[in-house]
Amino acid sequence: MGREAILTSVKENKPELLPLPEIDASIFQEVIDLTETFKNNVALVGGHVIEIDKRTIDDKIKAQYPNKKHIVSTTNLSSLGTINVGPDTDPHHLEHIDLAIIEAGLGVSENGAIWVTSENSLVRALPFITNDLVLILNKQNICLHMLEAYDIIAERERNFGVFISGPSKTADIEQCLVVGAHGAMSLTVLLI
Repeated sequence: MGREAILTSVKENKPELLPLPEIDASIFQEVIDLTETFKNNVALVGGHVIEIDKRTIDDKIKAQYPNKKHIVSTTNLSSLGTINVGPDTDPHHLEHIDLAIIEAGLGVSENGAIWVTSENSLVRALPFITNDLVLILNKQNICLHMLEAYDIIAERERNFGVFISGPSKTADIEQCLVVGAHGAMSLTVLLI
């Protein structure tokens, strides 16, 4: 069967469109400590959370990562950046980044996921190409669950955004957990 025949067959055999299910989000409401649950779930997926005063961000990062020299900071909350990037930066030039410091927009308590956009990271590849990743998150921006998170981000400009949950890891290589396989080897979340 040729390409055109396959495409024609697919067009002729489309399933009936069904409406999306109505979800009653109220059944998922819980009264929990959002910050503590978020911290526990970030730790569960291999990340590290530190609650700090935003005036001590640079001191805490220097203490946590004392030997990092190639640092990108895309936030005004940290002045530790040694390499400048912008939206036009070629990601291929970032292969030697030791540490990226990015301000996150949203945290999800139920799973420890953190929402990062291209506006925050400037270069889409930055959270994944760096050896270590620091995300700065205002604890007021932690929501209960993914339903609430999707409602919050629904009104965004439709460009790049990603939920990051812990450092990169995979367990599909000979059934052995590998950290840093597809991205950062460590994740530190600074809650301000």
